[in-house]
Amino acid sequence: MKQPTKIWLNLDPFSLQLRLTIGIATFSTLILGSFAAWTSWKMQQILIDSRKHDIEQIAKRLPHDVQLYSEMMQPETGLQKAINNLASTNILLWVKSPDNKILIKSATLDLLSDSTVNELMSLSNMQIKAQIYKVNQSYFVMSSSSLQVQGKYLGKLFVVHNITREQTMFMVMLQSLNISCILAIIVIITISAFYIKRSLQPLRQLSQMTSVISIADLGKAQLYVDNAPSEVKELAQTLTMLLSRLSQSWEQEREFVSNVSHELRTPLTIVHGYLQSVLRRQNNLTEIQQEALETAASEAERTIRLLQDLLDLARADSGYLNFQMKSYVLNDLVEEVVVMAQKYSDRLITIESTAYPIEVKIDYSRFKQILLNLIDNAIKYSEASTPIILKLNQFHDKAIIQICDKGYGIPLQHQTRIFERFYRVDESRSHATGGCGLGLSIVKTLVEGMGGSVSVQSKLGEGSVFTITLLT
Repeated sequence: MKQPTKIWLNLDPFSLQLRLTIGIATFSTLILGSFAAWTSWKMQQILIDSRKHDIEQIAKRLPHDVQLYSEMMQPETGLQKAINNLASTNILLWVKSPDNKILIKSATLDLLSDSTVNELMSLSNMQIKAQIYKVNQSYFVMSSSSLQVQGKYLGKLFVVHNITREQTMFMVMLQSLNISCILAIIVIITISAFYIKRSLQPLRQLSQMTSVISIADLGKAQLYVDNAPSEVKELAQTLTMLLSRLSQSWEQEREFVSNVSHELRTPLTIVHGYLQSVLRRQNNLTEIQQEALETAASEAERTIRLLQDLLDLARADSGYLNFQMKSYVLNDLVEEVVVMAQKYSDRLITIESTAYPIEVKIDYSRFKQILLNLIDNAIKYSEASTPIILKLNQFHDKAIIQICDKGYGIPLQHQTRIFERFYRVDESRSHATGGCGLGLSIVKTLVEGMGGSVSVQSKLGEGSVFTITLLT
């Protein structure tokens, strides 16, 4: 019972399928609705015209009949006789004098109720048009004309035709027509929606094919949809050419980054070595010279680290980043990294473990690089008085490492992007801490290269928790 609700909730109000379906439904409703309205109006006019014609014939015949009967009897008696002869169960007649009094009326009026007769008489006081009047659940067509016999004006003749039976049949027919139109619209909408969905299926297939294309597949992607319209095939061909151009551009960019990083790293390493050598002989340097050399050495070291990170990312993109996977005891390895981190920082770093030993299959040097990056990140973006906590846990076949800090926190809108290359949450703070926006990207690349995953949870003013999940 919940399936239709789910379908409606998942319906995209801006989809091409919905727009085309609504357009066809609107067009069909207008066409069939107009046809039904015109048909009902036309049938109503035919019914009125036929009864109007009958009434006109009676109005033309009555003066002649009155003249014939008047030759044989009194004028009033002849008029009554003529009216009774033309009247029937469904035809009612009466004549009003110039002073608006009833002179003669047909006997068939006595067959109607007093309220119906009174309402018909009240209608005769108004301007009468040849149309259908509803009186007490009955339907009548009324017409009036002047009655003259032998050039003498007798009064105004009113002829009423009771069409209740015909009107009832017309209403039933009209109801059936409306139901048929509604059913036809529903059928048209259903068939149109199904046909549109089938027609748009090649576009959905094309979308699904492009959504699973990764960076590594850009140059190999060949988009083709069977039994698709020519326009969709042309679109697939255009997208294939676009992906090919993107692949070439990506390859050129990757090679450029790799070549530049490799060419710059060697001379910068030499420069950094010379600077360190000069700084070791600081007895011959002035205070200003020593400060300048220390700044240059620090910036050179920072640039070397940046180039090394770029080289690692370039190797990972090209598939040349190798991992030496071996089994290690996670508890001991984390303790070793923490001891190493505490040598370069006076921060309190603690380890909390729920199991020992936790064995994982990792690359030793890459894993140390990951942990040092995350610990360094926690130290930079938290107050010096707050501790850094590493939590170790094992869940089934997975090892979980959490690096927790009580730092500034990361805004929610940035949490999904902090693993992107060169992405910085706060540019000013990143410059102050010496960050270049590659540390977390390197962490993600290395963790995923070892078959794991990394995620973050953070609240402003409360700190962040980076979670690494590895297979045991």
